[in-house]
Amino acid sequence: MTNPPHTQLRFANTSNLTHLPQSAGVYQYFSADGRLLYVGKAKNLKKRIKSYFTPSAKLSPRIASMVAQVREIKTFVTPSEQDALILENSLIKSLKPKYNILLRDDKTYPYIYIDYDQDFPTLDITRTLLKKRNIAYFGPFSTGARDLLESILQSLPLVQKKSCLKGKKACLFYQIRRCLAPCEGKISKEEYAQILTQAIDLLGHKKKLIAKLESKMHALAQHCAFEEAAKIRDAIAKIAQMQASSSIDLLDGSNLDVFVFCADGEHSGVIMKLFVRNGRISSSDTLRIHDECLDSVNSIESKQPAQSQTTHPIESPESPTKALHSLYTQALLNHYKAPSPLDPDSILLPYEIGAFEDRERLEEILKVRVGKKITILQPQRGKKRELITLAQTNAKELMRLESQQNHNHKRELEALREIFALSSLPYRIEVFDTSHHGGSSCVGGMIVYEGNAFIKDSYRHYHLQGSDEYAQMREMLTRRVLDFESNPPPDLWLLDGGAGQIAIAREILESAGVQLDVLGIAKHKLNGRSHRAKGSANDVIYMLDSVDSIGCARVDSDISIDSDMHQTREVRLLPSDKCLQFLQKLRDEAHRYTISFHRAQKLKKLTQTKILGAQKNLSPAQMDKLLRIYGDFAHIRELTPDQITKALRQRHKPTR
Repeated sequence: MTNPPHTQLRFANTSNLTHLPQSAGVYQYFSADGRLLYVGKAKNLKKRIKSYFTPSAKLSPRIASMVAQVREIKTFVTPSEQDALILENSLIKSLKPKYNILLRDDKTYPYIYIDYDQDFPTLDITRTLLKKRNIAYFGPFSTGARDLLESILQSLPLVQKKSCLKGKKACLFYQIRRCLAPCEGKISKEEYAQILTQAIDLLGHKKKLIAKLESKMHALAQHCAFEEAAKIRDAIAKIAQMQASSSIDLLDGSNLDVFVFCADGEHSGVIMKLFVRNGRISSSDTLRIHDECLDSVNSIESKQPAQSQTTHPIESPESPTKALHSLYTQALLNHYKAPSPLDPDSILLPYEIGAFEDRERLEEILKVRVGKKITILQPQRGKKRELITLAQTNAKELMRLESQQNHNHKRELEALREIFALSSLPYRIEVFDTSHHGGSSCVGGMIVYEGNAFIKDSYRHYHLQGSDEYAQMREMLTRRVLDFESNPPPDLWLLDGGAGQIAIAREILESAGVQLDVLGIAKHKLNGRSHRAKGSANDVIYMLDSVDSIGCARVDSDISIDSDMHQTREVRLLPSDKCLQFLQKLRDEAHRYTISFHRAQKLKKLTQTKILGAQKNLSPAQMDKLLRIYGDFAHIRELTPDQITKALRQRHKPTR
């Protein structure tokens, strides 16, 4: 009998589990109020799910707490284990279940490349695999790729831009001695090839490049060109960070990627990545993880054996080892989404985590995704083992430094969680604001705060069509939710608004099946105008959930409750409260970012109005009316004089 592709089971006792499918697939656990608790994968869904609910199951306290809350089970059958693995990762990222570890890692790293099919090839940057044969790639570079490229082009007289070769006359770069004008035949291909060889040598030996830059920086400083010297100083700092602090050289031209997870306390940790190309470390990167589901993983990290184990005991459902394997699985699936310019031949993982259970399935998935076989290894000795040790050492040092810097910030987040009864510590916060002028130039902005800093690379702005602030907020949040699979949800949404915006957010999140804490902050009004003075503004915070869910207020806080607006709660804190001031800081940054974008769009519109009005011999008022009728400048450009006259005489918007 063929199993159904999807099964939904209301869970009351273990007898209901007999109807579960025995195929590979994904299972989801839900609580009594419909909140998604956990997403898992299995080769045999019935066997895996029953293992949670048998009396002899050895469950960790965290998993036992989860199982006690399960009231509904949903399963989805997949054609293979590999498909289950991919689907599980996708659901975890988009739905953010309470008891799953969430990784946010969709970074695409840049590479420097040389196209040898060109007569005079130069250096350039790409993030994708180019469909050409005779190309050499260098990287990946987690940071500083652009600074490295520009520094080499400033140090050697290569072709500075591809467009330079299209010209027939020497350009400004030749005049300032940064190019030898191959476009005019002032250098032969052989001579140029020697300079290109020097550039490749600098790419592989960054200390030589830094020495050149330092010499140039000192020369500029002596001639009082301090601004130029400062730019080179900043470039040197970024390139120096790319230096591999290791003498390890595999001497075999290996291409390897190293992934190592190190725990830091109960609810956080770091994934350290090392990228080895041609036998040498080309760059490194880190992924910070803040998740309360890490407590079980941390327990096994702290008890890693000094020697490898030849046998591994049978693990209970979602044991610390399985949780740790799931973390590595997510990290690899997130990292290898498509072919990159220089994929590794092998991936190195620590052998202390035990035999990696998803190894074979992951190797098959990666082979399909990147188009080549990548072997997953867990070395116990030799140079490859030294690479893993190096990654672990650097991860622990990074955590030590961050721990010293972020102690006070964590206390602030803990206070925020206590006051507003948040489901988790809000390590990553997204803040939303909208802006418009009389219903025109409607825009929105999202800013991101994580690790005690604003993450400006993650800022996003939105062009909106809504006619009022509620419709605009709905449109912006809906678009953000649709992006959850590629850019997972944060720990907290903070909206610039009150009960209405909170209700909209809850409706959107519930329709998407996502559990996410939401707060709103409404500006204090003084004489009918927003009062933004820090330390004296009585801004009101709005939150979701029932009265019982509100945390205990601190002594200097005053909390009042308004239960009319769909269970939205109104919370008032003293103006001097640090939590209120922290939320105000986030709101003000979102407002600054959004209003700056709005002003830029408004200025752009005014400029276009002036130029097009002059072309069509129209006044600003006439242009404004035409924009209200037709909506954009492109349509107005195509209008004939008779059509413009007819449109200006009409009182109502014509039917297009």
